[in-house]
Order: sequence, then structure tokens, then C-alpha cells
Amino acid sequence: MKIRAPAKINLNLRVVGKRRDGYHLIDTIMLPVSLYDELEIRKIRSPVDNKKTKDGMIEVSCDHPLVPGGEKNIVYRAARLIMQQTDKQQQVQIHIRKRIPVGAGLGGGSADAAATLIGLNRLLTVRLSAAKLEKLALSLGADVPFFIRARPARARGIGERLYPLHGIPSFWLVIVYPGFPVSTAWAFKKLPPTLTKPPVNTSIPTSLKRFDRLAKLLVNDLESVTLKRYPKIQLLKDRLLHQGAAGSLMSGSGSSVFGIFSSRREALKALRRLGQEEGCQAFLVHVLS
Repeated sequence: MKIRAPAKINLNLRVVGKRRDGYHLIDTIMLPVSLYDELEIRKIRSPVDNKKTKDGMIEVSCDHPLVPGGEKNIVYRAARLIMQQTDKQQQVQIHIRKRIPVGAGLGGGSADAAATLIGLNRLLTVRLSAAKLEKLALSLGADVPFFIRARPARARGIGERLYPLHGIPSFWLVIVYPGFPVSTAWAFKKLPPTLTKPPVNTSIPTSLKRFDRLAKLLVNDLESVTLKRYPKIQLLKDRLLHQGAAGSLMSGSGSSVFGIFSSRREALKALRRLGQEEGCQAFLVHVLS
């Protein structure tokens, strides 16, 4: 089975508090976009050693040098979760073809984990509902549940409380990856201990329905931390605006930034210019609705 795992961008990200266990509370708009990793999940039909544990029946590999294989990969943990839901003894191999940049704030690892849950649920006929898969996904990471349905949503809490968003206009994005990763844990750790809690923006659903209002939503509280250490991210934001983007923002904790465009022609023009930036990767994508 081959299954695609889409990236996401955070159109808006506010940090609104912190729990006693250290997790930050957020209010964010997440949109799936047409940039994909591809997972190939294969059943191994050779005789199975009855002494093997379910852990020993999972093999994970990846074509990206920065992504570990085996037990250190979140895909491995996702596969183990599904294996624990069934009595079937089946050896599987999972290979990840990476196209979503690593450490880019685009949710690549979480998307791969969710795709593994979905793929093995089908391949092994475990028959878990989407709601059950989302519960399993949450044990892997706060934003993994979003990728089970991969539809535009407002996420609150630590990212697990999802509220579907409808009526989002068609628009294009240019995503630029500066060539280096940023640690999400580091970015949240560096946030100041006292947070100014922003008011709940009840106008978000209305603002999302018109492209000319989208730019006003482009706020990311993590920029205050990440841009200070990585000035190139600010440079790329400025370049996107210079190339005609209606607005630009860092996605998640970075390091990637995106610009929004009303037409594919305008976005493609910007892509050609920004694709020439040394050490950078640029992608032309659209929102998946």
C-alpha cells in the first residue's frame, strides 16, 4: 500500500497559556497543503517466527539522512500502536519517501505517523474508526490527530481539540525552507514565562472566507523567539512580501515560512525567484479542503 501524508501550515498561532505539566496551550489554524511525504507499507509474507514480539515484526526505513529508521522513528511507534489493537501476527515493512522538509514547522513527522495509523488500519483490516485513530494519534503527539482527517481546522488546548473550518477560499502558497531545522521543544522552552493571553478571536471563521482578509490573521507568537536566533527567516518573509505575497508568516516553530497568493500565476512567479535563494527549497502548494 502507498499512502500520501500531507504537510500543514499554521495560518495563525497564538500561545495562550501553560499547563502544570509544562505543555503550552495554543489557539491555531491549521491547513493541510499539497506537499506530501509518501509511505509504502508492505506485508511480509515469509513465515513468521512465533517467538517474535509485535515490536520485532515492524521495520521502518527512510530515504532522508536526518530521519532515523527503526524504533527511533515516530512511524515505528505508530505501527506498534496499531499492532497492539489486533491479534494478527503480521510482519510489515514501512519505507518513508521524504519530501516535506525536516524540522520545518510543517508537521512532516506527525503526518507520517498519522498515515501509518490510517494505512495499517486498512491493510490489516483492524477497522478502527477515525475517532479511535485520533485518540491513538494523541498519544504520539499533540498535532498527530489533525492529520487523521487532514482537513482545515482550528486547534485549541495543546492542539488536540479540533474544530473543522469550512468555506475557505481557494488560494496558493509558496513555502520556503531555509535549509536548516528548528527544534519545536527549543522554541517553546524559550518563550517568556509570563504570557499575555490574547482575546479569543471569534471572527476567525468569517475572516477565513475572504482572501482579502486572510493577511490580518497571520500572527505567530513563536516568531518572537525564532526570528531572533535565525534572522534568515525574517529575510525570507520579507522576500515573499517583495515578490507580491499578500502576507507571509513562519509556520509552527519554523524554520519554514510561507506567503499567500490569490492566483497560481503570481505564486509561480515568486516561486521562481525564491527558488534561487542559496541553500533554500521552495514549494508551490494549495490548501487541501
